[in-house]
Amino acid sequence: MRKGYRFLAAWIAASLFTIAGFAQNVTITGSVRNSSTKDIVPAVSVLVKGTNQGTFTNSDGVFSLTVAKLPVTLVFSSVGFENTELVVSDPQAKIEIDFKPASTLGQEVVVAATRTPTRILESPVTVERMSSTTIRNLPAPNYYEAIANLKGVDMHTASLTFRTVTTRGFVSSGNTKLNQLVDGMDNQAPGLNFSVGSVIGPTELDVDNVELLAGASSALYGSGGINGTLLINSKNPFKYQGVSFNIKQGIMHTDGSQRKASPYYDWAFRWAKAFNNKFAFKISAALTKANDWQADDYRNKQQIGVLSSVVGGNRQNDPNFNGVNIYGDEASANMLQFAGAIRAGVQANPLAQAFANFASSGATTNIATVTNGILGNNPSAAQLNGYFANLTAFVNGVPGLTLAQRSQFLSAMQGFVPINLGINNNTIPNQSVSRTGYEEKYLVDYNTINAKFNLGLHYMITPNIEASLNSYMGTGTTVYTGADRYALRNLKIAQHKLEFKGKTWYVRGYTTQENAGGSYNATALGVYVNRAWKADQTWFTQYVAAYSESLRQGGTGMSSQNAHINARGVADAGRYLPGTPQYEAAVKAGREIPISQGGALFLDKTDLWAADGQFNLSDALDFSDKLDVIVGAQWKQYVLNSEGTLFNDGGGVIKINETGGYLQLRKKLFNDFLTLTAAGRYDKQTNFDGKFTPRFTAVFKVAKDNNIRLSYQTAYRFPTNQNQYIDLLTGAGLLIGCLPEAQTKYGLNGSNPGYTAASVLAYRNSGNPANTSLLVPAVYREVKPETVNSYEVGYKGILGERLLIDAYAYYSVYKNFVATIGVAQSSSATPAATDLYSPFTTRNVSYVQNSDEDVKALGWGVSAEYQLGRGFNLYGNVFSDKLQDVPSGFVSFFNAPLYRWNLGLRNDNVYKNIGFNVVVKWQDNNYYEGTFVSGTLPYFTWVDAQVTYRVPKTKSVFRIGGTNLGNNYYRTGFGSPYVGGLYYVSYGYNLF
Repeated sequence: MRKGYRFLAAWIAASLFTIAGFAQNVTITGSVRNSSTKDIVPAVSVLVKGTNQGTFTNSDGVFSLTVAKLPVTLVFSSVGFENTELVVSDPQAKIEIDFKPASTLGQEVVVAATRTPTRILESPVTVERMSSTTIRNLPAPNYYEAIANLKGVDMHTASLTFRTVTTRGFVSSGNTKLNQLVDGMDNQAPGLNFSVGSVIGPTELDVDNVELLAGASSALYGSGGINGTLLINSKNPFKYQGVSFNIKQGIMHTDGSQRKASPYYDWAFRWAKAFNNKFAFKISAALTKANDWQADDYRNKQQIGVLSSVVGGNRQNDPNFNGVNIYGDEASANMLQFAGAIRAGVQANPLAQAFANFASSGATTNIATVTNGILGNNPSAAQLNGYFANLTAFVNGVPGLTLAQRSQFLSAMQGFVPINLGINNNTIPNQSVSRTGYEEKYLVDYNTINAKFNLGLHYMITPNIEASLNSYMGTGTTVYTGADRYALRNLKIAQHKLEFKGKTWYVRGYTTQENAGGSYNATALGVYVNRAWKADQTWFTQYVAAYSESLRQGGTGMSSQNAHINARGVADAGRYLPGTPQYEAAVKAGREIPISQGGALFLDKTDLWAADGQFNLSDALDFSDKLDVIVGAQWKQYVLNSEGTLFNDGGGVIKINETGGYLQLRKKLFNDFLTLTAAGRYDKQTNFDGKFTPRFTAVFKVAKDNNIRLSYQTAYRFPTNQNQYIDLLTGAGLLIGCLPEAQTKYGLNGSNPGYTAASVLAYRNSGNPANTSLLVPAVYREVKPETVNSYEVGYKGILGERLLIDAYAYYSVYKNFVATIGVAQSSSATPAATDLYSPFTTRNVSYVQNSDEDVKALGWGVSAEYQLGRGFNLYGNVFSDKLQDVPSGFVSFFNAPLYRWNLGLRNDNVYKNIGFNVVVKWQDNNYYEGTFVSGTLPYFTWVDAQVTYRVPKTKSVFRIGGTNLGNNYYRTGFGSPYVGGLYYVSYGYNLF
């Protein structure tokens, strides 16, 4: 609560410093209508010419403006209409403006490219934009999903409500190479270091526009903008007023392939009101609810180090089956190595040695020798019964043993005897087997939901200075694909911002508060459930023993495959089955036990505190006609708090500070033929040296509304908070941070070194635990920030007044590429190199390191929009990204299909207020590399469409549409779900 009080106190203090009163001598009122349709036009800017005094039309197209005296000239402006001027000299005059529609082709203004308003045609770098008008008519369930229609954009779908935007390669779930800003705030979940789609942020009714800066953008936006920056801007309540709501109902899973057909709900509400152009507020809320797409790839995968790939086989014919979306089967052991470890362990047991000494009358303490002498290699049932009767009698006669100790030893011997026979008879194969896992649908909560509530208070301190306090709160249940599948259950994120903004400057402070709620690792949950009903060592002991006995007793008529089936049946006895009370109780318990204590829950209450500001020196000092100069500064502090379940913060919270500043100069030359821009930024973080990132651009005006752009851009990213401090046990092993302190914690730089995954595999395959010379120590190096240098040429222009073309080509070189490596170390209390021979005394450890190899990428893209006439617009884009000179065996995680295209046709009023928008999308084959699974994703095509009907003389809009109309299931990454069709109808009121 104290955090909120700080903002409230600052807000009250700011409100007290008001400059009294605008003159209130004359009030002018009027209305604005579309000259063609006679519809009202809301959110029109009404400005007193030559001043900053003005207002906006409300949701009824009506405005009211108080001025000191008459006459005044009013300027009416809005995107999509011609500017209109009117001289007002009579305060009683009835003002009715007929606003003439105009082409918006290439006339939009963007801020992302230079941090100052710039015509999109004159942008020095590639930038894409969606206006509020575009968003209203999108053929998509929501605006965020429609970002995938933009040129150069790939989108990964890990869940219905978790989509990740990517540009220029490196497609993944959760993108740490792209910044996402909402009203200037870093929108990332600070504990994850990436944005959780649009779980937190403005509701769709409150989104004014979206701008996407493709490619390197750190020179203005800092760390993380190595592949782009996405800016989402909400609506100002002074401009957009009134009550709006939208009710959308739909249906998913219509073919029943994943589950029965189920409903989709998306409801949104917004209310904004301004009072005398001095104070305004807005309230918005939204709720999205559905049964999520399911990840149901049950094919086999093979794990090698930190990577895995799809291979042949299934549970019936591969004893070491490890399903892609099946969890708990990650527990695996080599049968021969395990058998050797069991025999060695029993032989070292003092009780076993005592029994051997007793049974041999003092001749030996070797239990294997004694057992072989008593039973031979093919004992009868009577011999076995007699052996265990004598053993039990001996153990019961040993004084001082507890009942549990007796039972534990006898159980171990029950496994030892058949395993020892198998070793003697050479029937235990050098083959790995895995535990029987559980399908994801039985472990993950697919009842996806996202609820948002936002509040904004805005106050005009003077006609030129606006103060605002905004809060964005979101909660939901969704799924994320990383090294494992993570169920983000009841996740909560809130952002609060206090901002003061003038004509030439702004300063803001904000915080992001994250609470992981009941989030958990689905893979770890599968492992937990298995271990809840039977420990791994017990299960593998029973499996190997049963396999050995099946072959011994079955003779030549018993095949190896049938022996495996028998062994699994024995070992799986007592297995919890989904839907049973025992299973549900185990799942519930696993979700509530922190992962650091053997469960699946991870706690994360990480905060982000930030402040930044910008000042336009040239406008403030009135020399912008000669040179444009802006300066800015930023400060961030991450406060990591996972209570030791996600980060290495068991000893208390961890604070990471980032500071940075930037300068940009822009100069127009030769009668505006050439515009040169130079920008530079310096940033420093707690654990890393500072980084300087320059940017140089040139725009050539080759003709009216036709420009060629050239740019050299640099960008970087500090290793993420997880890269630095993660300490998380997953199904594949232990993930640790890249800082030296993590190496020290686990002894990797001392008494318990790590060895390369390849050398450990070779050591185990040698068949001899004494061959420790095969182990190769892993070399650790301190990690540096990843950087990219990017060169780009582009063209944007209007041809023949109806055709807008935008094209670009780029070449980028990534240095100090951050990639995950895997090592193995002993998990024993007294580590020894021979521990690496058995998976049960080995710990797999992963952390990030810089690659020695430079990663080179190049690509191009072309988009076009053609106004066919009579309201028809044909639009589309095609783009390509690829790597160049990739070293053999290098894993880049680039994951970009070679070619993608989008083609659409729209008409907002094709016949009597009926409009439509349809877009066809295609994506090439894609070799996808991920820490979850790697493999080739096939190409796919899908169609999105929407039909709109606007009820005349009302504010009502009916829509019907669908995405992936053909219901052709596709997926954008391994481990993530197959996505089918979603069909919906909606009713909206007062949508602007």
